[in-house]
Amino acid sequence: MNVQASSTRGMPAPLLVLLVALWMTLVMNAPFWRKVWTATGGLENDNSFFLGTLPLLVLAFNFVVLCLLAWGRLGKLVLVVMLLLSACVSYFMSNYGVMIDYSMLINAMQTDRREVFDLLGSGLAFWVLLVGVVPAIVVSRIPLARPGYARAGLFKAGSVLLALALIALILALAYQSYASLLRNHRELRLMLVPSNLVGALHSYAKRQLRTPLTLEPVGLDAALQVNSATAGRHKVVVLVVGETARAASFSLNGYERQTNPALAAREVVSFSEVSACGTATAISVPCMFQDLGRREYRSIHAKSRENLLDVLQRAGVAVLWRDNNSGCKGACDRVPSEEVDKLHIPGICTTDGCFDEALLHGLAERIDSSSDDTLIVLHMLGSHGPAYYKRYPQAFRRFTPTCDSSQLDKCDNAAIVNAYDNSILYTDHVLGQLLDLLKARAQRFDTAMLYVSDHGESLGEKGVYLHGLPYAMAPSEQIRVPMVAWLSEGFARSGGASMECLRGRRDSALSHDNLFHSMLGLMGVSTSVYREELDLFRPCGAGPGQVAAAAANDAVRSAP
Repeated sequence: MNVQASSTRGMPAPLLVLLVALWMTLVMNAPFWRKVWTATGGLENDNSFFLGTLPLLVLAFNFVVLCLLAWGRLGKLVLVVMLLLSACVSYFMSNYGVMIDYSMLINAMQTDRREVFDLLGSGLAFWVLLVGVVPAIVVSRIPLARPGYARAGLFKAGSVLLALALIALILALAYQSYASLLRNHRELRLMLVPSNLVGALHSYAKRQLRTPLTLEPVGLDAALQVNSATAGRHKVVVLVVGETARAASFSLNGYERQTNPALAAREVVSFSEVSACGTATAISVPCMFQDLGRREYRSIHAKSRENLLDVLQRAGVAVLWRDNNSGCKGACDRVPSEEVDKLHIPGICTTDGCFDEALLHGLAERIDSSSDDTLIVLHMLGSHGPAYYKRYPQAFRRFTPTCDSSQLDKCDNAAIVNAYDNSILYTDHVLGQLLDLLKARAQRFDTAMLYVSDHGESLGEKGVYLHGLPYAMAPSEQIRVPMVAWLSEGFARSGGASMECLRGRRDSALSHDNLFHSMLGLMGVSTSVYREELDLFRPCGAGPGQVAAAAANDAVRSAP
């Protein structure tokens, strides 16, 4: 017996789903169709059947996806939610050239309040209102026929089978053309709304619901090979994790603009061929602190596996993480940490947050009070977009005119680049101040600094902005990052690397994979997980063995 009162009045649910699928196919997928048009050669493609059936195949596919999501009385609500979410997705794809996958979604999920406000604007509001809210209101007001569970199920199943049959027929008649398109342009699957959003949400939910793993220890045998405290001196190393800085915009690496005057005036080494572990903070930051390397790293390791900071702390190194970004993404979960935007420093902090000079506030006093070998990590806000103009004080507005908006589509490309370059110029200033601070303490401590950005940034090259593209598809602007090193003379004498030697390695191929092992070598920590071949300082004298040898030589020289 049918317990639901049936009614033939109203629109059949599959027809409403078809209309929503049609709207998404034609209106929300402009970036997808532009890419397809370029990839297929447009009108120059002589396969008229292939070109003519493309929209029909995409419509049928979107219809199947939405049918599988929208069920029963909740079906209309699901369609409304998908319209609103898909409108947001299509806006960012259209305006910034991003693609939607799990890594992009996790990056969005971990975005803080400041970044959210930077991304909001009248353009987004208008687009979502027109493309998402208005059709969502229409959908919510359309009465649906309620023919009963059995009849509704059969009608829906028949509709889905018909759509699948249409897809199968089209693919069978033009298999070679479709296979070639999808094989040569795999990025298309990340550009089709709403299936890209559904896939990303599914991957995110699957990982979130995964059975929690116990914390996997790393480097249980870690120990300081020789503690510099025995000679009355401690090591103080500052590791600066940059944000959204690309190697191509550093004048130290050959950029035609002078964006690094402060670093150029100091004795640093800029490594010009460094690749990031990912194209978004949520991936790159935890990945660079792991010993696994980019190919072996998975997002679950951020919370389930110890990292460089755990190993150093276990060995007896004092570790501190200072953050001016959206958090450490799991990298600092088990070490002391501070959020400098809570300091409310006059002249440095505003309602929009703090400039990166806040990371240096009170740092001198912390170093002066060090009683152990120490690693301090400074996590910068750097050049995080799209509001590049908010990343530097007015005094650093050197390249003009600037794009003073987070809606990059309202600015010409030159103004966007100017604002971005000003943010790099300010990062350079902060690093120069840090180096002066460390140099001033080089008589008491063996000091060193290593700066490396988490990922790069696209500034309109090939129509792409911001970052976060899948690694295999990302342009070099998002992958190539700056890395700058400086070691005091005392650090070099105590077993650290020779700066002259490091300058000879500035063009060596390096990556975030080197960071874990390089920092162990620099701090003189011995452990079975240390890999000498990945220690960028090792060929120039650094490493646990070299630290021990240097200490032994010092002891011999000082013996009566």
